[in-house]
Amino acid sequence: MNGSRIAAVGHYQPAKVLTNEDLAGLVDTSDEWIRSRVGIHTRHIAGPDEPVDELAAHAAAKALATAGLAPGDIDLVLVATSTAIDRSPNMAARVAARLGIPGPAAMDVNVVCAGFTHALATADHTLRAGAATRALVIGADKMSEVTDWSDRTTCVLVGDGAGAAVVEACPDGVEPGIAPVLWGSVPEMGHAVRIEGQPPRFAQEGQSVYRWATTQLPPLARQACERAGLTPEDLAAVVLHQANLRIIEPLAQKIGAVNAVVARDVTESGNTSAASIPLAFSKLVEQGAVSKGDPVLLFGFGGNLSYAGQVVRCP
Repeated sequence: MNGSRIAAVGHYQPAKVLTNEDLAGLVDTSDEWIRSRVGIHTRHIAGPDEPVDELAAHAAAKALATAGLAPGDIDLVLVATSTAIDRSPNMAARVAARLGIPGPAAMDVNVVCAGFTHALATADHTLRAGAATRALVIGADKMSEVTDWSDRTTCVLVGDGAGAAVVEACPDGVEPGIAPVLWGSVPEMGHAVRIEGQPPRFAQEGQSVYRWATTQLPPLARQACERAGLTPEDLAAVVLHQANLRIIEPLAQKIGAVNAVVARDVTESGNTSAASIPLAFSKLVEQGAVSKGDPVLLFGFGGNLSYAGQVVRCP
């Protein structure tokens, strides 16, 4: 039970960019209205021929290449998603098939916007138990497919994309790079964020989510730091679920991570649900905003009013 660490990360976004001006041609909105309320400028939208597993596979392939690993080195694939339209085969199995991973355990994790941090914790626990040696953990969502594009309260928020991490068991004597998770939910308030119906559609109670996130989550995020043996002041970066800039900024401030880079990828990517944390984290790594070994708080929250957070060491 030596723990695990993130060996590499990767991300992928579709080529099509949808601007606020584009949305103003679809619904009664404007660039100023969107920026002032949610802070989003652009978002990437997948085409009808780009399913969730394709987005996931692109991000995973990038993470594998960065780690210098082959598909055969992976024995566990976890995909966090809430936009898999088909029930079976699951996205993890489809990603494994796309990448040519032979015989892995393959599971989907549906905790909506907190899905990636739940999946990362699950991979860490699995590797600690010795049930796997190396995992691909992916957050991927195609929110455009579950969005009512005539509803200006939701369509301005969403984007599509994927982010991935290669997680490996730590050798003897190497300090774990993934700290214990803090997770939970408020199931009686599950109605606050929903993807329901036929066809499935994304809806939320924005004010309820805002109040919950900005008041209830800061002490929980600080507890996640405590589980890593750190204070918020020790963090090099904070990567929160990229829901809305008006949630991210006050939440980051209340956590007290005064020396940390705060991910604000929501401005160019929108809310990509389970993809948002690995997507934003991978970009920080790629841009050199964080260095190898830096402590980074990953904290997901949202659908089901679930949350999960852990401090990781930057690959």
